[in-house]
Amino acid sequence: MKLAPFAAVAAFSLLVTACASRPDTTEVVEGPGPVTRDTSTTPAGPVPGSIEDFQLNAGDRVFYGFDRFDLDSAARETLRRQAAWLASHPNARILIAGNTDERGTREYNLALGARRANSARDFLVSQGVDPSRISTVSYGKERPSCTQSTESCWAQNRNAITVITSGAVS
Repeated sequence: MKLAPFAAVAAFSLLVTACASRPDTTEVVEGPGPVTRDTSTTPAGPVPGSIEDFQLNAGDRVFYGFDRFDLDSAARETLRRQAAWLASHPNARILIAGNTDERGTREYNLALGARRANSARDFLVSQGVDPSRISTVSYGKERPSCTQSTESCWAQNRNAITVITSGAVS
C-alpha cells in the first residue's frame, strides 16, 4: 500500500487543477491535424485608432478608371468611411499617394497621380476633414501594387492610397 500516498497527492492535484478560476483560453483550429492556440493574448480585432483599424474599417485605397481622376460611388463611400474614422481620431494625419498604371510617360503619370491624390483630398475636405491634416504625393507609375502587364493588374495600380503618417495608436 505504498502507492496510496502518491494516489492521494495525484487526486488532490487533479482536484485543484479542475477548480482553477482561469478560463480556458485555447481554441481548436481546423486543419490537417488537431491544432490549438492560446487565445488569452489574441485580441478580438485591431486596436481602435491603429493603422490596422483604419485599413480594416475605413479602407485605405480608392480606385480610378483608365486615364481618370473622378471618384465613382465606391470611392466616395470609402472616403466617407475614412472621413468618419478621421473624425473619431482627431490626432491622426494622413498622406494620400496617387498612383497610375505603367502606360504613359513618366511625366504624364506623375501629373495624373497628383490629380488622383487631390481628388481624394478634396472629397475628404468636403466631408469636414481639416486640410492641414492631409498631405498628398504622386508616385505616378513608380510604385505599382501589381507588376504584371495585364488589364486586371493595371486596374489595381490606378489608385489613391491613404496612409496614416502620425497620430495612430500603436
